[in-house]
Amino acid sequence: MSIRHIHRATLQTWLTEGGLGTGNELALLDLRSVEAFAKGHPLFATNLPLENLERGVQRFVPRKSVRLVLIDDGDNAAEQGAAILEGLGYTDINILNGGIPAWTADGLNGLPTFDIPGIIFSESVRDLRGTPSIEAEQLKKLYDAKENVIVIDTRTRDEFARGHVPGAVNAPGEEILYRFLDQVPNPDTFVVVSCAGLPRAIIGAQTLIDAQVPNRVAFLEDGTAGWTRATLELATGGEKRAPASSGAAAFGIKHAQALGERQKIRTVNQQGVEAWLADTTKRTTYLLDIRSAEEYEAGHVAGSISAPGGQLLAVSHRTVATRGARLVLIDDDGTRAVTTAYWLQQRGWEVHLLENASSGASTGPLKQVPELLNS
Repeated sequence: MSIRHIHRATLQTWLTEGGLGTGNELALLDLRSVEAFAKGHPLFATNLPLENLERGVQRFVPRKSVRLVLIDDGDNAAEQGAAILEGLGYTDINILNGGIPAWTADGLNGLPTFDIPGIIFSESVRDLRGTPSIEAEQLKKLYDAKENVIVIDTRTRDEFARGHVPGAVNAPGEEILYRFLDQVPNPDTFVVVSCAGLPRAIIGAQTLIDAQVPNRVAFLEDGTAGWTRATLELATGGEKRAPASSGAAAFGIKHAQALGERQKIRTVNQQGVEAWLADTTKRTTYLLDIRSAEEYEAGHVAGSISAPGGQLLAVSHRTVATRGARLVLIDDDGTRAVTTAYWLQQRGWEVHLLENASSGASTGPLKQVPELLNS
């Protein structure tokens, strides 16, 4: 095995020819620090800082024969990373000459990316489907008139606690159908979906519309950013968490079926997954538990990784470092898995739902590496 250095034109070709849905796998690791990555990540690659590479890479890149590209800040970190990977048995290691500075030397226009930026995908959904929206000032008028309206914030629990539209309830992306009937028992209630800006709000609103809930639905233009820009104050604090009621669970399953039928989402049994995981020569298979981290910690399918569905949808590259890989999603009743698969499939991923996932539960520690995922 040899470690190769590649020109940015080569990576451009690989990204263009090895897009999602082509079956060509490509792993891309950005070895810069979390802080440097947060300031700009034009490739939308997976961030795995050099100091965490040895202990984290097998979780992000489980197949050691996959084509793997390392990116740094032009500071020789990729060379060090390549030596580590070689020692771990990876056999197709490539270093981007000059790193991020060389990649962006002529600007970003026309450059391909590893993952589809969430804002681009969600705006394309909005434009294609005509997802309804409402401005902050309009929502405030409905509030003041005491109209029958509710705001569902689709961000994570921590983000919600830091600041949300007053009166909003929290349902992280994958839970919007799962918790819907508990949060919106009246079919006449106008539902406004919010996030910090646009992407998760658009996807949340369109999920409800495509799942054929009986309510009128729209997304809040620019979310909490639009709310504060209208000189309106945010509320803070979180919510008590409880499992969805039996009625809400049944409602979620029923309406998730509309999503599954629309996208023809496939399932796989335990034996099929085991065969995929055993074949490490041709394809990468990720076994992803899309429930909350707390549920995962209480019991999960052996070998699975905690990857809450809302974040998996918003920033899949933070969890899945191999483009073109096969994704198997795990849930206890299927609603959240179907909701997540519905959008991942539209983004080009090959997705399957694990049948009878609860029968394979086992307890164990989280396999997440939080400091690697919070960038």
